[in-house]
Amino acid sequence: MHHRIPLPPSLGTAFTLREAAAAGIGRARSDARDLHRPFCGVRASSSPESFADLVACGARRLKPRQRFVGVTAARLWGLPHPRRWDPTEPLEIVVPPDATPPKSRGIRGRRLIEDRARTWRIGSLPVVDPVAAVLSCAEDLDLMQAVVLLDALLTRADDYPGLLTGRPVISCDEIDDRVRRWARFPGRSTMLSALPLARVGVESPKETESRLLLVGAGLPEPVVQHEVRDGRRLVARVDLAYPQWKIAIEYEGDGHRTDVMQWRRDIRRQRDLEDRGWLVIRITQLDLTEGLGALVARIRRAIALRQA
Repeated sequence: MHHRIPLPPSLGTAFTLREAAAAGIGRARSDARDLHRPFCGVRASSSPESFADLVACGARRLKPRQRFVGVTAARLWGLPHPRRWDPTEPLEIVVPPDATPPKSRGIRGRRLIEDRARTWRIGSLPVVDPVAAVLSCAEDLDLMQAVVLLDALLTRADDYPGLLTGRPVISCDEIDDRVRRWARFPGRSTMLSALPLARVGVESPKETESRLLLVGAGLPEPVVQHEVRDGRRLVARVDLAYPQWKIAIEYEGDGHRTDVMQWRRDIRRQRDLEDRGWLVIRITQLDLTEGLGALVARIRRAIALRQA
C-alpha cells in the first residue's frame, strides 16, 4: 500500500481543493485514490452513501447568494417528497436572476428572484423556506402528491414522520398568497387545485392519502385528527373520524406492528374507544392499493348501520 500523507483534521470529511491548498495539501495528495470526488472540486474521505452525506459534500461548493431549492430543499425540511431518494439525484441550487447557475456533474442550477423565497439555515446549510421548497418542485407532482406536501406544510405536529422540528408555522392563506405572487411557474395549476383539498392537523402522508381516496370514492369527508374526550380527559385522537356516527378510521403503518409498546397502546386505545360506543376500522397500505373497493363498501355499511 502506498504511503499517504495524513490529512489535517481541520479539513473534516469533505473539503474543496482550495481548502486543501490553504491547509498545505498539494494537488497530488488531493487527487490520490483514497479520496472520493463526489463533485467537481470537492474531495471526501469516504463515498457519500446517504442524502445527508451528499448534501454535506455539495455544500462545500456553495457560493454567496446560493441556496438549496426544489427537491433538495424539500428533503432538507423533511417534507414527504414522493420520489425515493437516489444517489444519482442532483442537488438543486438556486441563484438570483443576475447570477450564473452552477453547472457541474451532480448539480442542477436554477434561477429564482430572491424575494420569492426567504433564506433559512438548517444547521449551516442555506435553504429556501418550506413553502418555496414545495413550489419549486411542484412541476413533478400529481394532485395527491401536492396535497400530501401541503398537509405536511400546514401541520403543527412534531411527530409527523421525518418532518424537521422547529420549522416555521405556515397557514393556508400564506401558501395561497405565495402561489399567486409567484404567478407563472411549472406546477402552478396543480398547486391551485391542491390548496382547497389541504387540511390542517394531518400527522402522516398516509392520512392524507387515505382521506383523499375515501372522498374520491364518494364517501363523506372524514374529520382529521378528531379528539375523543371523556369529560376533560383525552381518550384518543383519531386519524380520520365521522364523529356524528362514532366511526373511527385508523391507518396502521409498520411501526404499529413492529413497535411492541405502540402495539399495546393501540389495543388499549381501541378498547377505550369501543367502550364509548365507537366503531374502529383499522386500515393498512393493502387496503389503499388492492382493497380500496372493499374498504369503501365496509365504511358505507358502517355509516348505514349508524344512521339506522
